[in-house]
Amino acid sequence: MPNLPKIHKTETVARSRLFRVESIDLEFSNGEQRTFERLASGGYGAVLVVPMLDDDTVLMIREYAAGTERYELGLPKGKVDAGETFIEAANRELMEEVGYGAHNIQNLKAVSLAPGYMGHRTNVLLARDLYPASREGDEPEPLEVVPMKLSELDQLIAQDECSEGRSLLALYMVRDLLRREATA
Repeated sequence: MPNLPKIHKTETVARSRLFRVESIDLEFSNGEQRTFERLASGGYGAVLVVPMLDDDTVLMIREYAAGTERYELGLPKGKVDAGETFIEAANRELMEEVGYGAHNIQNLKAVSLAPGYMGHRTNVLLARDLYPASREGDEPEPLEVVPMKLSELDQLIAQDECSEGRSLLALYMVRDLLRREATA
């Protein structure tokens, strides 16, 4: 594995309410120098939760996505608040967005969306042994909870409204994990 590039300078070049853009001056091990830009990660991280009502039923949500200007079918997700663990944040998001809590939450993997220009990582968590519980969240409108069958994942993927890469990856990860557990 090659040596990491040397960072000579990092500077914030733009900022919005949600995002910070950084310019990074790098020198690679072969002496080449470049300036990269990235969306800098902020806060304490993010979670995306796969809530399993039973061994085949996942609870998804339909919510408005400003980036695609339409309603998208995806998994509950949100930022980690100060002082929260990933498990606590996942359980809070479940209560806020789906109306359930979970007795069993397992952190599966931290994933990035576009590591070439984004520092943000999302922790994918599996939630099982659900119980009814709700908390008020920050959503601008009530979210529709949509039960889907993991055994029908191919049909779900074919639907146009289910296009978020993190949700798709998480569903495949959990389907495969549950299959391995069933044969163990």
